[in-house]
Order: sequence, then C-alpha cells, then structure tokens
Amino acid sequence: PTPIQQKAIPPIANGQDVMGIAQTGTGKTAAYVLPILMKLKYAQGDAPRALIISPTRELALQIEENVRAFAVNTDLRVVVLYGGIGPKTQIEQVNKGVDIIVATPGRFMDVYLAGHIVTKTLQVLVLDEADKMMDMGFMPQVNRILEVVPRKRQNLLFSATMSDKVHQLSANFLEHPTVIEVTPQATPAQTVEQRLYFVPNIKTKINLLRNLLEVEGDIKKLMIFCKTRVAAEHVFKFLQRRNGDKEVKVLHANKGQNTRINSINAFKNDEVKILVATDVASRGIDVADVSHVINFNVPVVIEDYVHRIGRTGRAYQSGVAITFCNPAEVYYIRKAEKLIRQTIPVHTIPEGVFVEDTPYEERQDQDKEIDMQKRRDDPDFK
Repeated sequence: PTPIQQKAIPPIANGQDVMGIAQTGTGKTAAYVLPILMKLKYAQGDAPRALIISPTRELALQIEENVRAFAVNTDLRVVVLYGGIGPKTQIEQVNKGVDIIVATPGRFMDVYLAGHIVTKTLQVLVLDEADKMMDMGFMPQVNRILEVVPRKRQNLLFSATMSDKVHQLSANFLEHPTVIEVTPQATPAQTVEQRLYFVPNIKTKINLLRNLLEVEGDIKKLMIFCKTRVAAEHVFKFLQRRNGDKEVKVLHANKGQNTRINSINAFKNDEVKILVATDVASRGIDVADVSHVINFNVPVVIEDYVHRIGRTGRAYQSGVAITFCNPAEVYYIRKAEKLIRQTIPVHTIPEGVFVEDTPYEERQDQDKEIDMQKRRDDPDFK
C-alpha cells in the first residue's frame, strides 16, 4: 500500500471522519474506496449508501472505473452521474437500484431534484479534489448537497492542497476529523526532474517544442498543458501537421463529452503518444507511465503547477516536467517556486532553436500583463 493508504484506511474503516491532503497519483482513490466497499459488503435495497462527489466528469468517470475494478468480486452496484450528456440513461440506472453513486455536484442535484435519488440511506459522503471544486465555483452546489444528506453519516474530504477555503470547508463539513497529510502541501513528486526555459514568445515556444520532440529520446507519453483553449488548439494543430492525426489528441472544455472521453482513453491505452490539454479538462486524470509533461504556458492558478507536473512521476516512477516561460509568466513561475519551496533549474534554449522576434501585439499583451501583476502586488503602482 502507498503512504496515504496505510494512514487513511484504518481510520476510515473505523468510521471516523477523515481529511486527506494528498496529490493525485498517490493512490488516494483506493484509500477511501476500499474501506467503503468493506463497509457496504453487498448490494442492499435500491437507494445509495455511499456518495462520492468530484469536480469534473473526467475524474468522476475515473473514480467509477476504480470502484468497479475494486468491487469486481462483489454484487455492489455503482452509477456515475455527470453533465454534458442527457440524464435519461443515468436516471434509468439509478432507478434500477444503486449502492454507490459517483457524481459531479451539478448533475447530482439535477437528478436529486427530479426525484430519482433517496438520500436517507446514505452512510458515507466523500468530497474528492475539494480544492478544485472550490476553484471551479461548485461550493453553492456542494452546500446544497450537504443540506439534503442525513446528518448522521461519515464524511471524507480529499484535497491536493490545504488552502484557507479548504480549511473552512473542512470545519463546516467534518466532525473531529483525523487529518492525514502525506506529502507536505504542494510538494512535487520527488521522482520528477523539473526544467525551466525562458522563451520570449509563442512562435519560439513552438520552435523549442519541435526541438525537444526531436532530441528527447525517451518520450514514451507526453502531456502538454496550455492555459487557454485557443493555445491548446494552436499547439494541437502544429503537432497534427508534424506528427499526423494518429499521434496526438486534444482535451478542452469546448470538445463534446464523448470526444473528451475518447481522447483520454486513446491516451491511456497507448493509441496516441501526446495529449494536449487545458487545466480544467485534465484535473485528476490518472494515466500511468506519463514520461514527460510540458507546460506550454505557466498556469495562473499556482496550485495547478503541482497538479500538472503530478501527471508524471506517478506511483513513484520517474518523470520529466518542462516549463516554457515568457516575460509575462515569470511572476507566476516565481510564485510556483515559492509554493513548492524549490528553485526550478533553468536551462538555456538549445542552439538549434530559432528565437523569433516577438510580434508587436504579443509584446503589448505581455507588457499589459506585467503592469497588472505590479498593480496586484503594489496598489500604488501607476
């Protein structure tokens, strides 16, 4: 068992409320799913006895997959509820009888308010990736869920970081919890080699990406993170031209639900080697053996730096995380270094990479962003 499993399974099995601070890739899903399965044992009645809430549909599907794998020798019934597709099939599954529901907050409330879920039998409530749930503005829905579930129940809360908001949530949600912190907050996995390149503009970032794909010999699986959908599409189109359709998929909120699921599965099953993604679309995706992560943009939500590079070096394997940083992103990379309590080693742009001039508009955007950062830190800055 991993450290989080060793520490969390006994108190959860004893029925205590638990707050777990652990990054993705540490085996935390099993840390709460296994004791829940031990508690429920076998199918009973038609109404759910355990509810697991997660911020994104991708993560909900992933958790459901884990629950099914662990419950394979039981007759426990699990249903996953998420938006982006019509609720009809999901409601039919709930109506057939269910023991464990895995859901995103909005879709759970929709199905509940439509009268299809009886909550009075619930024994365990799990909030997974609580920090992301708050970042994404799901607190009103989470609070409504807390109003409709029984008072007497076991509560489990998992988060990769311990922000003030998460602290506040735990105070409202947990009763005398056992707090388990496996890694100090926001520490990247020890097995990840981090590199930082200062790159002046988008065109040069593309040139550097081209170079790395040619010279990094051991890229088995690569995730490339972009700040926006536009950037993700831009990088995706470049890679499509370079590598052809068979090598690369893209994942962002504009893609339909099925396309997103297909992209994740293709990447998981080694059908494609490269996945380009935005942060919201990628949180909590558990893909084994990602060898490299490239941050094409530095994330503005600093915690996302940890989540992104946590895609590699999972389950204690080694990995490489490379960040491209333009002048307007230095502010955020310094904040990320502060958060992880490490200085990221700087590498110079290789000789074979052509450094382009920054176009006038792009430079203007960078200057505006830098001024905004200065104002944020010093309200008197003019």
